[in-house]
Amino acid sequence: MNFNPKNKISNIFLLIASFVIVSLILWNTNSFFKKFKEEERYKMEIWATAQSELLQSSEDRDLGNLHVKIFQNNTSTPMILVNKDGSVKTNNMADKIESDSALIQKKIIKFRSENTPISIDYEGESLATLYYGNSEVLNKLKYYPIALLLIILLFGTVIFFFFKTNKASEQNKLWAGMAKETAHQISTPLTSLLGWNELLKNEDINNAITTEIEKDIDRLQTITERFSNIGSLPKLERKDIVEETRKAFDYLQLRSSRLIQYSFNTHIDALPIMLNSALYNWTIENLVKNGIDAMKGKGSISIEIMPDGKYVNILISDTGQGIPKSRFNTIFEPGVTSKKRGWGLGLSLVKRIVEEYHQGKIKVLNSSKEGTIMQISLLINP
Repeated sequence: MNFNPKNKISNIFLLIASFVIVSLILWNTNSFFKKFKEEERYKMEIWATAQSELLQSSEDRDLGNLHVKIFQNNTSTPMILVNKDGSVKTNNMADKIESDSALIQKKIIKFRSENTPISIDYEGESLATLYYGNSEVLNKLKYYPIALLLIILLFGTVIFFFFKTNKASEQNKLWAGMAKETAHQISTPLTSLLGWNELLKNEDINNAITTEIEKDIDRLQTITERFSNIGSLPKLERKDIVEETRKAFDYLQLRSSRLIQYSFNTHIDALPIMLNSALYNWTIENLVKNGIDAMKGKGSISIEIMPDGKYVNILISDTGQGIPKSRFNTIFEPGVTSKKRGWGLGLSLVKRIVEEYHQGKIKVLNSSKEGTIMQISLLINP
């Protein structure tokens, strides 16, 4: 399918703009994280300085209220102070952690990986070492870019599936409109043919001629009905699946080359299920014709009907060149075809008729260089 070049340019522009915006947000977030981390480091250095003065001061020395405020204002950053005598003091951490030496060591290793420890010295002598981790705010900020990317990814996925579904809906409306318009265009000359055939019956001509014309007129009426049903919910009636399948199969057999061998096998004599005869026959004809095209007009076509639990399976086999396994699912997509001519709508319509209209299933059961087997599964009691 070809797209308007202007739409392509717009899509590329939107993609580049989105990438630039996301990059700026991530860059700005990273810059803010680094700045916040630097400020937290500076705050810890002030705290370490205050602690240094406290450790070297005498008991009768009045340090004032500044040190107290520094210690009291630090309520978010977790820290471990290890004195030179090995004693440990913690702040902004869970209770009773000071008595658990193993846990203290784990926390020290973690804090060291997050921030460089601060040594508290006096006149060249190490009084203590301060280990501190990231505050809760800093930890949240660290994971913010990841959360942002996940949100953008989720949003992009939703937009992608929205446009994909919208595009498929527009295509379905287009094909449905084309089908109905085709049915409308066919109905006018078809009515005229019916009148002309009635006039021919009153003339002194061979009855076999008018009989064959009637068959072709009936065929055109069937085709018109098929196209009319596309795009609307068709009426399902209880029909014998064996009889309907045989009817479509026999019609193709009488009008095909003698180079093609046909075989019809069924494990049941009759099985009434809910069907739309016109659309179901169209499905069988499409699959059989695809098999004939795959065999290049020479080979064997067979149909087998067998019940399987709550489903009845219809197997259409050919001796063609086969379908690559990588294309088992894509062959049912609109526009996909291996033919030089055609729009690639045949199997797409077949899938829609089977799955949407009859609530059944269709798949490539097996395919190799020896041929392909397509399977239709329809509910026995929907």
